[in-house]
Amino acid sequence: MDSAHRMALYRNLVTDLLRYERITTTEAKAKEIRGMAERMITLGKEESLHSRRQAQAFIYDKRVLEKVFLTLAPRYADRPGGYTRITKLGPRLGDSAPMVRIELL
Repeated sequence: MDSAHRMALYRNLVTDLLRYERITTTEAKAKEIRGMAERMITLGKEESLHSRRQAQAFIYDKRVLEKVFLTLAPRYADRPGGYTRITKLGPRLGDSAPMVRIELL
C-alpha cells in the first residue's frame, strides 16, 4: 500500500472513531490512529480558526468536525491527554490478526 492509500485509510478510521466513539480494528491500525485521533481532539480544544482549518484538512466530514469542536472538546476540557482506550479482543478467525476495540473515554 502506498503512503497516500495508507493515509486515506487512517483518516477514514479516525473519522469513524470520532463519529461512533468506538471501532473494532486490528491492533497495528489502532495504535497508529490513536495519536491522530487525540491530536484532532486537542485541536478542538484550542477553538481557533487555525486549529479548525487544520482539523478540517484531516477530517472531511463536516458533521464529525462539528462534533469534535462542539461535543468532544468540551467533554475533555479538563483532561490533559489520553482520550482513547485500546482493549484487546483476541485473534480474528480468518487470519488470526490481533483485534482490538479502540474507544473514546
